[in-house]
Amino acid sequence: MPVNDGNTMRGYPPGVLVIRNYRGKDWSIKTYRYVVLLVTFVAYTAYHASRKPSSIVKSVLDPDPMCEMTALYPWPVGEIFSKRGSLGEGLNVYKDKGWAPFDGKQGTSKLGEIDVAFLACYSMGMYVAGHLGDTLDLRLFLTAGMIGSGVFVGLFGMGYFWNIHVFWFFLVMQMIAGLFQATGWPSVVAVIGNWFGKTRRGLIMGVWNAHTSVGNISGSLLAAGVLEYGWGWSFIAPGVFIFVGGIIVYLFLPAYPEDVGFPFLNGSVENDIRISSDEEALIQNAATGTKEANSIPRSGSVGRSSVHLIEACAIPGVIPFALCLFFSKLVAYTFLYWLPFYLSQTAIGGEYMSVRSAGNLSTLFDVGGIVGGILAGYISDKLKARATTAATFMYAAIPAMILYRKYGNISQTINIVLMIIAGLFVNGPYALITTAVSADLGTHSSVMGNSRALATVTAIIDGTGSLGAALGPLLTGFLSTKGWNFVFGMLSLGALIAGLLLSRLVIAEYAERKNKPAVFGQHSPGGSISYLIYHILHFFCSLCLCLQALSELCVYAASCTP
Repeated sequence: MPVNDGNTMRGYPPGVLVIRNYRGKDWSIKTYRYVVLLVTFVAYTAYHASRKPSSIVKSVLDPDPMCEMTALYPWPVGEIFSKRGSLGEGLNVYKDKGWAPFDGKQGTSKLGEIDVAFLACYSMGMYVAGHLGDTLDLRLFLTAGMIGSGVFVGLFGMGYFWNIHVFWFFLVMQMIAGLFQATGWPSVVAVIGNWFGKTRRGLIMGVWNAHTSVGNISGSLLAAGVLEYGWGWSFIAPGVFIFVGGIIVYLFLPAYPEDVGFPFLNGSVENDIRISSDEEALIQNAATGTKEANSIPRSGSVGRSSVHLIEACAIPGVIPFALCLFFSKLVAYTFLYWLPFYLSQTAIGGEYMSVRSAGNLSTLFDVGGIVGGILAGYISDKLKARATTAATFMYAAIPAMILYRKYGNISQTINIVLMIIAGLFVNGPYALITTAVSADLGTHSSVMGNSRALATVTAIIDGTGSLGAALGPLLTGFLSTKGWNFVFGMLSLGALIAGLLLSRLVIAEYAERKNKPAVFGQHSPGGSISYLIYHILHFFCSLCLCLQALSELCVYAASCTP
């Protein structure tokens, strides 16, 4: 590996090096960015796909005798709606009476314990994984995490072929898989942060964050597609997917720009990552070993120092956003785990739908989440106000959830529209905080733009959020027995708290904006003041609206029977 100014560079990934030698020249920085986006997108799609099997096979491990599953394939392969108890066409997957130890009276609670254990290990492991990601080679670290995840997800499925009926085996497999899964998010966000500046980071990461929903849908399709051959295959197939994804990461992911010959793009000076044409030419000449190539200012990624957990927590904005994400994920993951069950228990248009159809319909919540993530990123880029955007979305989620609860049962069309709207506002700030905000804070000026804080900051924020993701479904299991109005009351309260936790940062963004000339109508003090007044009014109107909606929900919950 080349050595430059005492800083060691790790060098090219093997697959990229082969392509470079074959072409006789290096890629441009634009091409490298496309490769980074594609490889990390595939990587985290595989992460999320490997988390879906447990939700797909629950009805096989612990079948409900009152519910008859009549078709195997989820939307968009199968039909969206089918009435409960209808035979229709398709494959009847009721071939056995479940799988011990999940088929007894405590089967549902045991499946819940496995989910909680996975999320707990995932959130705890996130704090350690973040620091390791900033210390070790991100490409190798991510590769190890993906291969490890694939192995233990597959081992869970092997319990079917080995005829294992011991609860602790499945529990341990999920716990270890949760630890390996914790390596994913800090690593991919850090890689993206290494390659992209702040100027369009919100929009780029908003589009890129669609991998979450793509992974959920593809994981459902993959697990359901092989379920007829035995539930073990529903784990092995996604396990193979993420294992192969790890190999792709090892071969083709350039985690650091400087390791493939580019300058340190996230230095102490604010970078829009503008590489001049002359510098591009010099970089291209590096492949041929010309003397001019030596004038490129390079430094190695190995020489970068990481930050400690306490230092990362001290970065302004990390703690408020982490706490905000706690409540944001509480809301989002409650929908993720409980929305199919809620739909199957609620009459829509006077008819109850089957469990399969409820699962199919719930995927449309993710469709709204994709739109919300892109929209939140675009708005935050334009306004240069991440906290204001996230808080406004959280406040808007409150009336959206109330409307969905109150009017979603009128018809299937209204249910779909309101569900997509709710998904937009619930997942929008969740996507923004876990991507662009984490990348911004990871390269904050307080750490002199040191991008080796990226994974640690991302881990702190998303790890704290994952604790909320574990708490929300647990509370829902208790509150749902008292009535769904209480569940939606909890979700509305969580969204309100999430927005209020960002109040200080919102005020700081307004104050910063006030001291700058207006973006539209340059150097117009009146324009800047108008902008400030408009957004202050918008903020307080949103706050009043959510308070009014919360009070309405409380009255509604008190007046309605469960």
